[in-house]
Amino acid sequence: MDGDTLGRMAYLVLLLVAVGGWVMVEYRKRLGQALRTALAWGLIFLGVMAGYGLWGDIRQDVMPRQSVTKAGEIELPRAGDGHFYATLDINGTGVLFLADTGATNMVLSGDDAARLGIDPAALVFIGEASTANGTVRTARVTLPQVALGPFTDTGVPAYVTDGEMDISLLGMDYLRQFRVEIADDRMILSR
Repeated sequence: MDGDTLGRMAYLVLLLVAVGGWVMVEYRKRLGQALRTALAWGLIFLGVMAGYGLWGDIRQDVMPRQSVTKAGEIELPRAGDGHFYATLDINGTGVLFLADTGATNMVLSGDDAARLGIDPAALVFIGEASTANGTVRTARVTLPQVALGPFTDTGVPAYVTDGEMDISLLGMDYLRQFRVEIADDRMILSR
């Protein structure tokens, strides 16, 4: 054992003695209650560890991901909040969009625009858009390459907003390039 390992062992032993001593003093005539309390905390700890370990599997149910069918269609499953989400590859960067058939344009949040290398400070915000949160200013940009599953488009017009948006919106300017069908809990996009 090297010095670091020995020091850590000594620290853990001292910590165990301190906690064990406190338990012995606190529960000196109630050892059964102490064991039940320790068992309850142990089960809570195991439950948290199991949830953390299974998060990758659980996340798919909480917010399911899109898929490409054998027929070449894009399937967007309805998420738990009732919306459809799509991840588009823009110049090699994945960007999550809310598929919004009530929106006219593809609108990038300021954070997503910055991730794509677009400097919001260098944009001229001369447009306006009406949103559920009120009117926001927009700046038009052109995205060199946008891919959704097997479908790739070049020179895609989009807008960057300086308003507060948690997620970018995929509006009808982009969605009209697809045949859009909503069946059960799926939005199916095909060309």
